Amino acid sequence: MMSRKKRRLWIVIACGLGLSTAVALMLVAFRSSLSFFMSPQQVAARHPPAGRVFRLGGIVQANTVVMGTRDGAPYTTFRITDGRASIPVVYTGVLPGLFRQGQGVVTIGAMSRGDREFLASTVLAKHGADYMPRDVEMALRKAGKWNPKFGPPPNAGAWDDKSPAQIEASNNG
Repeated sequence: MMSRKKRRLWIVIACGLGLSTAVALMLVAFRSSLSFFMSPQQVAARHPPAGRVFRLGGIVQANTVVMGTRDGAPYTTFRITDGRASIPVVYTGVLPGLFRQGQGVVTIGAMSRGDREFLASTVLAKHGADYMPRDVEMALRKAGKWNPKFGPPPNAGAWDDKSPAQIEASNNG
């Protein structure tokens, strides 16, 4: 027969184990539902594992949008750039009405096997004349490709031909 102290100790231990298990399960569930933001430059440098869901943001690179149908569904390929790197994106579905070249977008998806392309499950386009997703804005600022105090971002098609200083000069003049 157990004494009252031992019985209380076992109850406290059982409650502690139950609480620890519940917290651990919540953290695992929360971690699997998080999607981190990455710019194209970060993707090129870090090579996230295939199948890991994250948000990829930047500007739709000029002259890279190709639309068609595959198995009766709308299919689009394009490239997202932050001015330093460019990642090919494949999206099956209807794009938002505001989607176009030179526009800020955030996509949600994962890299394909072999880091060849980003398979997007969702594409979010900007929704106002002066709105840009904060993650995209910060990535462009960090890359030295845009300073919002000098106006809208430069044409993404010209980024490969200009240095950050040239882009800054064209925004000032």
